This record gives sequence, C-alpha cells and structure tokens, in this order.
Amino acid sequence: ALLGPAPGAPCCPHGPALLFVKTSQGTEEGRRFYACSACRDRKDCNFFQWEDEKVSEARLAAREEYNRSQQPCFTHRQNVDRYKNFVLLPLSKRRFCQECQQLLLPAEWKKHSDHQFLSDVTTAQLKSPSQLLYPLENKKTNAQYLFTDRSCQFLLNLLTDLGFRRVLSVGTPRLHEMIQSKAAQEEEFNVRSLLLDIDFRYSQFYTEDEFCHYNMFNHHFFGGEAARETCRKFLCEENGERVIMVTDPPFGGLVEALASSFKKLMAMWRETEKEGHDNREMPMFWIFPYFFESRILDFFPSFSMMDYQVDYDNHALYKHGKTGRRQSPVRIFTNLTPHMIVLPEEEGYRFCTVCQRYVSSGNQHCEICNSCTSKDGRRWKHCVLCKKCVKPSWFHCDNCKCCTLQKHSCEKTDSGCFVCGKAGHKRSACPSLSRS
Repeated sequence: ALLGPAPGAPCCPHGPALLFVKTSQGTEEGRRFYACSACRDRKDCNFFQWEDEKVSEARLAAREEYNRSQQPCFTHRQNVDRYKNFVLLPLSKRRFCQECQQLLLPAEWKKHSDHQFLSDVTTAQLKSPSQLLYPLENKKTNAQYLFTDRSCQFLLNLLTDLGFRRVLSVGTPRLHEMIQSKAAQEEEFNVRSLLLDIDFRYSQFYTEDEFCHYNMFNHHFFGGEAARETCRKFLCEENGERVIMVTDPPFGGLVEALASSFKKLMAMWRETEKEGHDNREMPMFWIFPYFFESRILDFFPSFSMMDYQVDYDNHALYKHGKTGRRQSPVRIFTNLTPHMIVLPEEEGYRFCTVCQRYVSSGNQHCEICNSCTSKDGRRWKHCVLCKKCVKPSWFHCDNCKCCTLQKHSCEKTDSGCFVCGKAGHKRSACPSLSRS
C-alpha cells in the first residue's frame, strides 16, 4: 500500500513493518495491515497487525520485550573487541562454534562444549567470513547465494576499470571481502567497500566503518543514526573518488520495497554534495534475474540490462557453463551507459556495433526489431504476427493471438486487472491502488 515504512509504523525484530493491502478480484481495495518487511513467510516472522487495530499497552510492552529478545547477544562494538582478542590467540586456541555461528574465546568453550566447532581458525579464514559462515538460503529473506570467484573477480575488475574507488556493497558480502582482502594485500589497490547486510554475523569480522547492519526492504539501519552517518560519510566523493552501489537482493523479495530503499540510498548520496548531484543518479549495479526487467524499469527507467550471466557457488541451477534453460538467468541492471560495460570476449561475449553494447554470442541482432533481443542467452526468433522476437521454444497460437509454449491452455480470460477487474492494465499499475 505504501513504498517504504509508513510514518509511525509498528516494529518487528527486522525494523519498521510495511503497510500492505488485501485485495480480491474486482474490488478496489481491501483491508490494510502491517507485516514484516523482510520475511514474506510467516514461519520466519509472524508479525501481523491490522492498520486500524487498537493495540493494548500490555501487548505493546510484550512486543517490545520480544523484539529485544530477538536481538543478537553481542553489540557490534563488543564483537569488534572480541575479534581483536581472538586474533591475538595462538592457532590452537582459535575456535568457531558452527551451531551458534560465533567466534569463541577460551572462557566460552565450556558453554559450547556439546556443540560442533571448527578449531585452528586461520587468519585466511577470518578474512573470508562468507566461506566460514553457513549461508542462509531462505530465498525470500536472506538468500545468501554467494558469487563464484569468476563473477566476483569480473565485477571487481569492471568497477576498477570504470574508475570507481568506493563500493557500497548492499547484500554482496563476497564482493566486499574480496575488496577488503586485496586492499590488505596490495598497497597500490585503493578501492574501499562498505557492506550493508541484514546478516549480523558479519559484525564479528568487520568494524563499524566496514559493516552496517541494514534491512534493504525498509531502509532500516539497526545501528541507528550512528550507522546511518557512517553510510552517509562513505558516500561522500572526496578527492574525486567516485562511488557506485552494487546490490544482490533476495530474488523472492518485493521489487517495490527494494526500489524504494535504493532510491533513499541514492537520495543520501545526493545529500552529500551541495551541488552537482541534483539531477543525477548514483551509479548502480542491481543484480537480479532477467525476468524482472520490466519491474525494475518501472522504478528506474534509466536502467538497462546487461547480458553478463552472474553465477553462484551454492546455487544448484545458477552456475556458469550450463546450457539451454539451465543457464543462469541472473543479470546486471545498471544506469551506466551500456557501451561502458565491457564483457569478457573469452567467455563468448561480443560487441554489437548497432546496439553499442556487449551481448552474449547467442544473442543475434534482429534487423526487424533493430536490437539484440535475446534475454536468456539463446537465439530468439522474430514473429511477424506478434511484431517482436520470442523465445525459440514458443509458437504463435491463432486462438490466443500471441506466441506461447506449444503445450498450453487456450482458455484466456478477459477479466483484466486483479484489483479492479478492468482490462488494459495489470495489478501493479492499477489506479485504484494507493501508492506513494
């Protein structure tokens, strides 16, 4: 019902709740309610409150107590101090509790004696926390599908070649740690990164200047104004050091909520300069599946989709080298000029002189559409009747009057919009919905 948290919205352990609306076919608007911004599954966070519901003082107090109980046992500052003590320990006394996902100091061993733990934790492991921690693979909340080294190295090379010296890493822990690692090892490497992530476990490995506990679905900094100020300072372009934001959100998350938060980060960037940023967007890479293209362009019309296939270490399907339908559908959406994004020719990408951008080898230029039209890496075909290119497995159906899969049902309904029932627009663009 609103993009971003409503003023005075109630809170759950994940910060201010979002205001939603229940809709049903043909009705303009249903009853509005608050629910968790980060968790779409009630099993993960069961917060729910009707907008017009009167909440008693006792229930408010119980809710505040519950929210407190769900917070981490250590603050970020305490975790930083614990890390300093941990690295001073000899290798034989460095333990990591795999059940609690926590670095252990010798005084805490007894408390975790019946837990599985990793011993002899090396400095290299501490510098690569995304490999030490168990990935949280709930696709709707955390979705920690981590970039492969190939994709991560490509992104970092691209960012440095484009002249960016500061990277706001929103939900991209592996890119952040690669930047941190290279900065520590190579004196001439002058790129800095700030990680914003909902996974508080990273606070064990990074200082307050390197990590902020952040919910990208409601633009909530758990560390309050101090963390927000850290982010604002990082976005200041001092000495010509250009900033870019790279984000890899959970694919099951609400695009509307994500776009709202990203616009607020862009606004924060504009605030850092008194002049020059007024009509510009902060440079950004939004990494998301290609089938969300129209949704992203609704919110960011200046964006375009690159053909580069981003792949992940711990995802069964989104891996490099697979063919056909099994290729990774994940792409880079950016507001940078497309011809600036140079894709590796050794991986089969080529430059289209007409489109003025790099495309995959299977993405052939269509003379009728005057564009390289493929979205999924396969060669698409032009349908004269539809007046556009379609997937190679689709065929024109005379009943449906459009291209679709050969085995499909022709029972096409004319009910139109799910909210108001009128034809000509989809639910997301319905004028009956109140949107800010």
